[in-house]
Amino acid sequence: MELVDVTTLQTHLSSFENEAVYIHLETTNGAYASHFNENVFNSGAFVRNVQITYELAKVVGESPHRVGLKMTHGWVYAQGITHFEMDNEGRLLMAGHDQSGKLAVALQISRTPFSY
Repeated sequence: MELVDVTTLQTHLSSFENEAVYIHLETTNGAYASHFNENVFNSGAFVRNVQITYELAKVVGESPHRVGLKMTHGWVYAQGITHFEMDNEGRLLMAGHDQSGKLAVALQISRTPFSY
């Protein structure tokens, strides 16, 4: 993965506009964070293979970035995106890594379902 270049990432995001795509969206502060420090509040979210059609995509802010996907009746967004790549299957993979390099957020877009 490479660091976000806003222009390049925006081009990739726009290439999926107005077509049915599958998304994977995940946030985490570490599945076992509370095992290491009982004062850490463990939270996360996970959505996989949800099919959406977005009409507009935006990358905003300084790094880490917010990526938003505007649908007819709402938004999907991921805050904290630092890296991205288009893989060899044509999927747009975006990730946000914290100061120690650990994954904090992932947003992925594909024209076909993600494998389990």
